Amino acid sequence: MINLSKKARFLKQEYTPLLLRISPDTLPQWGKMNPQQMVEHMIESVAMAYGNPPYELITPADKIEKIQEFLKSEADFKPNTANSLLPESPRPTKLASYQEAVHTLQEELNNFFTAFDNEKKKYVLNPFFGELDYGLSIQLLYKHSWHHLRQFGLELA
Repeated sequence: MINLSKKARFLKQEYTPLLLRISPDTLPQWGKMNPQQMVEHMIESVAMAYGNPPYELITPADKIEKIQEFLKSEADFKPNTANSLLPESPRPTKLASYQEAVHTLQEELNNFFTAFDNEKKKYVLNPFFGELDYGLSIQLLYKHSWHHLRQFGLELA
């Protein structure tokens, strides 16, 4: 994992402003979610990253070491990476607007950092990647955020 503090700063300060550069009517380069559905998906993913709500492991235990090696790498998620927790068709949006969704995502990111600030040795069980500490949680959120930014045409600078 390269430069964890830079990735944390990105998530704290740079991610949601980048999302606001995406028009709510932008078509994805892959997948079925529109921008607001993607942001609402990310809200759930960030909440999952600090254990709200808790999830059970769905990846077989003998696969966790290998999948965590991927997580520790700088390799990207591939377009159309399957997520067995999501339905085949995207869920209807819950929030009133794209801007409200992005604002809610920033609040959830703040909650994530507060949770780990309050409990320095916190571990959260991710259903796909197993037990994650702060560093692995940052790595996952960073990879996941860039996966969806690329989905809507933004690239890592």
